[in-house]
Amino acid sequence: MKYSQILYKKVNEIWKQTHQHPFVVGMGNGDLPVESFIRYMKQDYVFLIDYSKLFALGTIKARDLETMAAFAKLLHETLHGEMELHRQYAARFGITNQQLEDTRPTPMNLAYTRYMLNVAQNGSLEELISALLPCMWSYWEIGKMLAENYPNSIEHPLYGEWIKMYSSDEFGSLAGWLIDLLDNLAEEKSERELQMLEEHFLTTSRFEYMFWDMVYQGGDWPV
Repeated sequence: MKYSQILYKKVNEIWKQTHQHPFVVGMGNGDLPVESFIRYMKQDYVFLIDYSKLFALGTIKARDLETMAAFAKLLHETLHGEMELHRQYAARFGITNQQLEDTRPTPMNLAYTRYMLNVAQNGSLEELISALLPCMWSYWEIGKMLAENYPNSIEHPLYGEWIKMYSSDEFGSLAGWLIDLLDNLAEEKSERELQMLEEHFLTTSRFEYMFWDMVYQGGDWPV
């Protein structure tokens, strides 16, 4: 069994709860309140600024030119694909690019991104991947799930574009490349090293659930 399949089984219950979260389901059936989506869009934008740095660090830690080029592509797609979708959504709500960038991250958002950046800066390439992978992989899973379970969701005037992006073969190919790379890197790792990768994967999978819950519930600084 591939290492990624082992990880997938480990986080199955966490991801199941994530997929059933009212925010996610609300995008599928169209019932998600617009204010919750706006909150998500703003928080996710500043999240993606830090997430992009992980791909830049992946380029630095890569051990060959092919891997460097692939991480550079991920960086480009995040900055000019995912974040552009957010900018387009923001424009529909009269929110400027500067206002997006000036969004103050919530405590949960900061905790999540700082955890990943700490792993990426201080750990190995495979640690970096294990920490960032749950975000991309679970988004791909969510996109496909919504497109399959809610056939009309892709045509929704607001949430349809989000579902189209994350259910697409293009996005899936990027997530799939990271999955394959982690499998290759894990082949010669010790049991102790594999346990460390698993812990990162589990931790950021939990953070993913907490992020959805935060943007749905509206959690922010107490003062």
